[in-house]
Amino acid sequence: MRGRTQEGRADREETLEAGHKAKYANIIVDISHEKVDRTFQYKMKEEMRDTLREGDLVRIPFGRGNKTVTGYVVELTDRAEFDESRMKEIEAVVPDAVSIESRWIRIAAMLRRNYGSTMIAAMKTVLPVKSAVSPVQKRMLYLQVKEDVALALCRQCEEKHQAAKARLLREMLSMPGNALPYSLVTGKLHVSAATLQGLAKKEIIRIETESTYRNPLSFTETKLAAKQLNENQRRIFDAFVKDYERGERKKYLLYGVTGSGKTEVYMEMIAHVLAQGKEAIVLIPEIALTYQTLKRFYERFGDIVSVMNSRLSKGERFDQMERARKGEVRIMIGPRSALFTPFQNLGIIIVDEEHESSYKSDAMPKYHARNVAEWIAKDTNSPLVLGSATPSLESFYEAQQGTVHLFRLTTRYRESRLPDVEIVDLRKELKEGNRSIFSRSLAEKLGDRLLRGEQSMLFLNRRGYAGFISCRSCGYVVKCPHCDVSLTDHRDGRLLCHYCGYETVSVTLCPQCGSKYITGFRAGTQQIEELLHKQFPTARVLRMDADTTRRKGDYDKILSDFADEQADILVGTQMIVKGHDFPKVTLVGILAADLSLSANDYRAAERTFQLLTQAAGRAGRSDLPGEVVIQTYQPEHYAIRYAAEQDYEGFYREEIAYRRLAGYPPAAHLLAVLFQSKKEEEAAALAGEAAEEIKSQA
Repeated sequence: MRGRTQEGRADREETLEAGHKAKYANIIVDISHEKVDRTFQYKMKEEMRDTLREGDLVRIPFGRGNKTVTGYVVELTDRAEFDESRMKEIEAVVPDAVSIESRWIRIAAMLRRNYGSTMIAAMKTVLPVKSAVSPVQKRMLYLQVKEDVALALCRQCEEKHQAAKARLLREMLSMPGNALPYSLVTGKLHVSAATLQGLAKKEIIRIETESTYRNPLSFTETKLAAKQLNENQRRIFDAFVKDYERGERKKYLLYGVTGSGKTEVYMEMIAHVLAQGKEAIVLIPEIALTYQTLKRFYERFGDIVSVMNSRLSKGERFDQMERARKGEVRIMIGPRSALFTPFQNLGIIIVDEEHESSYKSDAMPKYHARNVAEWIAKDTNSPLVLGSATPSLESFYEAQQGTVHLFRLTTRYRESRLPDVEIVDLRKELKEGNRSIFSRSLAEKLGDRLLRGEQSMLFLNRRGYAGFISCRSCGYVVKCPHCDVSLTDHRDGRLLCHYCGYETVSVTLCPQCGSKYITGFRAGTQQIEELLHKQFPTARVLRMDADTTRRKGDYDKILSDFADEQADILVGTQMIVKGHDFPKVTLVGILAADLSLSANDYRAAERTFQLLTQAAGRAGRSDLPGEVVIQTYQPEHYAIRYAAEQDYEGFYREEIAYRRLAGYPPAAHLLAVLFQSKKEEEAAALAGEAAEEIKSQA
């Protein structure tokens, strides 16, 4: 809808309100191509003028060949933009398609404008369920006659050896409400459909078909009372309520150390918003966090809580969206897609673990859920709460600038101690003859936990690993001399910087100490599991990684088994260290802390600090004291030192100074521009011209 003024749209709305029905529809065609990334106007059939709505999916003739395609209606109008005699007509509305509400059309337009996608791709993003799914039909049998009459009929059937009828009547008489599920009767009771139809014709029983929602939750409803907030939590909640009552819908950053009780504060905020007749969205970064988060919210709020994620079936996703539209669900929990829940009275958005990079979509449009949450919060006049023990530098930087209201929780809930952290220098372990992936200290502590019946978690830090080269003897990492990020090892023997394009040949000896132990990292979670079985034969080990969580329900099964103490040691990648709360875990071992530290990314130190701090925070969350062992080749690095001390603000001060010096965000802006051409030299020349122009403007 390019070139149209806000006043023009307002005029059209006034005209339509005055009684003129819309005759035309502006439609975005269901083709993700920049050449058709605009609206096309179509005539409406007479019978459509009372029923067609913005957001409807329609079939239209398109192009010179009038090929039938689909598209979304983004605007209805009574003004033709060109000669009506040349205008094509909408063929039909697509049946059973989910309509996009006007709010989501606005959000889609923002996605397109800010992330460079096509409008159709943006609209598909904000519509997590594309088409309607038939409801689940549940058939029930009800007794139509009085119980004494049914008992007499039952005796007659027994005398006539009509065993199936007699069996059915006796079972119905024994059930509350004299009702039975149809499937149970035809299955376990072995009563035929013909017999049931015969009894229904005689009005002895009634067969009813009921539509039910698919429920992805398997919890039994056991509502627990809210935990009493401590003084710090109460102070934050009271400040939030004061702002809310004054009509101030702010953006907050809730920064609290691991185990400080951020979730309890979230739930109190939500309870206050629900009491105003509003609804809540709670974003979590990964599906792995769903089980424990859902369980805690369900225990507090009951069946008004639901979940939205990619592991649900199409039917389950559709049903949760429908329940939300009808107000049966009032709290939606899940990763990015939960953000687009069609609540009618949204009252608060919470983004837990807001620092997580998984909030950024890898597919077009490559949006960041944290930013889109802010747009939706403004659009619905709702407060936005970002929470983390290790906030992103962007969010904390905003808080320091005063554009975000900062809340702090500096102590753990119930005043439990933060874990004791030991940093183990793997260079020293190697020099002293220990070539195992387990340091001597970690192996000793694992054996001690097994004897005491306590649990341990081993975290393999593989995030950001992209084939960098490091020395096991001295810890040296081969880096780009220009960008200060690690070089990526390519199979053709080249080391390449993915920022500036610098390249050099790979190395066989360490340039710093001359050691031959310079190579890429090879160990994986499966190898660690095998080594644990070898070194601790009696240990019960669970592994959680991409291979063991492929099927629906795998996350929940592994986490619930570990929570039920059916395993002594949980081994995994970053999915095990985010937000989980296991009271019996008293030891966390962090293997190869350097992997993310040496990633070819200017955020490597930040992400390493976040991962190590979050991992360390899993230990000692209850009455039992916790210990953490961080194994590293770079024990002197500030990200590792501050993570060991659980000192976020100390890390922030050092990291933001580095960002300012190097010209990296949030202290500066960084933009990646892709130049494409069929001829490499043309693309290179154009890139050079653009670079010179940018430098001249700096």
